[in-house]
Amino acid sequence: MAGDSVDTVELGDLSDLADGEMRCFEDVGKYGIVVCRVAGTLHALEDNCSHADTPLSEGRFRGKMITCPLHGAQFDVTDGSHSGPPAWEGVPCHTVVETETGVSVRLDGSVRDDRSEGFGGAGGIIQTR
Repeated sequence: MAGDSVDTVELGDLSDLADGEMRCFEDVGKYGIVVCRVAGTLHALEDNCSHADTPLSEGRFRGKMITCPLHGAQFDVTDGSHSGPPAWEGVPCHTVVETETGVSVRLDGSVRDDRSEGFGGAGGIIQTR
């Protein structure tokens, strides 16, 4: 789109991605994205734990929560929010557009910062890679 600073990335056909499944796209954005299907709806978030700089796609995905494989930080794939320590903030989510011809993602991620809800204040982010 002319004049639009938000990138849109075509991911192709994801109709085979069932509820409770996720798929990683390593070449999208700075860290890649992970796309998850919850109750028939696709959700995309940055594939990087805000606590430990580790790919979330290497962790476990159950219900609507994805768990980082390194220290167990959990994130809600529908909005990127975290469930508490060890993460102190959420991860960026992206708008998903699903049509008959395929799926695209707008890299317009927003981060939900839960520090104001009593989870934060003590620490920073641990960088491991």
